[in-house]
Amino acid sequence: MPSHLHADRSAAPRPEHGALDALISQARRLRGGVDAVRQGTAHETDDDAFDPQQRWQRALCELAVHQLDDLGGHLDQLREGRPAEGPGERERCPEGAPAAAYGTVAAPSSLVGRVGSADWNLLTDEVSWSAELYGIFGRTDADGPLSLDELPSWVVAEDQPLLASAVTDCLVDGRPIDQEFRILRPDGGVRTLHMVGEPVLDDQGGTASMWAVLRDVSELRRSERALSETRDSLERERHLAQTERRLAVELQETVLPPWRGSLRFPHGDTSATGALDLAARYLPSATSALIGGDWYDALELPDGATLLTAGDLTGHGVAATSGMAMLLGAVRGMAVAGVAPGALMGHLNQLLDSAAQPALGSAVCCRYAPRERTLTWSQAGHPAPLLFRGGTGHVLERPEGVLLGVTTGAAYGQRTERLEPGDLLVLHTDGLAPRSAQLGARAQGSEPPSGTERLLGLAPRFADARTAQECVRAVAEEFGGRDREDDACVLIVRVTP
Repeated sequence: MPSHLHADRSAAPRPEHGALDALISQARRLRGGVDAVRQGTAHETDDDAFDPQQRWQRALCELAVHQLDDLGGHLDQLREGRPAEGPGERERCPEGAPAAAYGTVAAPSSLVGRVGSADWNLLTDEVSWSAELYGIFGRTDADGPLSLDELPSWVVAEDQPLLASAVTDCLVDGRPIDQEFRILRPDGGVRTLHMVGEPVLDDQGGTASMWAVLRDVSELRRSERALSETRDSLERERHLAQTERRLAVELQETVLPPWRGSLRFPHGDTSATGALDLAARYLPSATSALIGGDWYDALELPDGATLLTAGDLTGHGVAATSGMAMLLGAVRGMAVAGVAPGALMGHLNQLLDSAAQPALGSAVCCRYAPRERTLTWSQAGHPAPLLFRGGTGHVLERPEGVLLGVTTGAAYGQRTERLEPGDLLVLHTDGLAPRSAQLGARAQGSEPPSGTERLLGLAPRFADARTAQECVRAVAEEFGGRDREDDACVLIVRVTP
C-alpha cells in the first residue's frame, strides 16, 4: 500500500568543521578525564577487590569509556565525510579474521568499522553496503551484500520475528526502523546490532527503497549487562549488610544491660555503707554502619560484692557481637562462682585462644566489696580505670596483663584499691577518641590529647555532678561528636557518701 510519508527528502546541511573540531576536542578531553578516574580506581588493595562500591565505580568508568569512544568515532566519521563507502571501493578486515589477510585493522577502542550503512532498492533489487557493514557481518566483497530476504537467515532465531515485523512496518506502513537484533557470524561469534532506517519513497508515494544505518552495540550491551549485574550484586550486598547490622544491633541490645538512668547497688538500699550509683552509655561510631564488640556490665554478686567490667572484641558485625555475648556470659558466670579478677582473665584468654574463630579482645574486670570499699581489679590489654577524688583524677596503676587470645597460658595480675565516699570510677573502651585526628595532629608535629586525657579533663564537671548519670551525660557531650571512627562504651561508678 502507498505510504503516507512524503517522497521529498532534503539533504541535511553539512556541519561546519570548526564546530566539529570543537566537539571532537571536548570528547577527547572527557575521554582523558574518564581514563584518569579509571586509573585511580584500578589502584586497589586486597580489601578493595571485594568492595562492592569499588566494583560499581569501575563498571561505571568502563561504560563511560564505551560511550565516549562511540561519540568520538561518530564525530570523526562526520568530519571526514565517510558515511558509506561502496563494497568495491575498499576491502575491510572482517571481525575475527587474520589482520594480515585484510590489511590494517582499526584499534579495538575505536568505533570506526562498527557503524555501517545499507540501501536496499526494491525496484531494481540492488543492494549497496558500506565497507564497515561487511566488517560487522564478517563478510568480504566477494561474498556480496545480503538482500532483505537473506538477512533473516543471519539473525538469531529468537530475534527473527522482531526484525521481520520492523522491516514489514517500514516497507508497508512507512514507519521508521529502530530495532536491535543479534546476528550469528561465520566465525561463530554473536553480535548485537542496532538498526535505524527509513523508507525512501518515489514520486507516487510508494516505497522505492529502504536505507539503514547498523551499529554494532555488542560491547556496549555487554558493559550495560555487567553494570546491571554489578548494581544487582551491590543491592544484594547492601541488603545483607543491613540484615547483618540489624541482627548485630538486636544481639547487642539483648546482651548489654538495658539501663535507663542511674542504677544503685545494692538495689533499693539507700543507707548501705559503700553503696554504688552507676550509669553507663554505649556510644556508636560516627557512621553507625557497623556494630562492634564493645561491652560494659555491672552485676550484683551473691556475696554482696559488685562486678564491674568493660571490654572490646576485635571486629564488627554479628561475629563481633556474638563473640562479645559469649565473653560477657563467661565473665558473669565466673564472677557469680566467685572467681577472682586475675584468674577470671586467664580463663577468658583460654576461651578465646581455643575458639573456633580466632579473635583478640581487651577487658577490665573489677570486684567491689561495699563493706570494705575495696576494688580488686585486673586487665587484659585494656585502658585502666580512672579514679576521680577531690576534683582531680588519675589513672590507676595497671597490673600485668596482655590482650586476650594473643598467647597461650598468659598470666594476669590484679591490684586492690581502697575507695572513699564520693569517689568516682570510670571504666571505658578505647574507641572514645578519633584515631584520624590523633594521626593528623602528630603529622603536624603536635601531640593530641588522648581519650584518657580528655576524660581526666572532665574532672571539674564530675565534681559538680550530683549523680553518675550527670557524669555520663558530660562524657557523651565530650565524645559524642561526628569524628569518632569506632564505637565505645563508658561505665561510671560513684561511691555514695
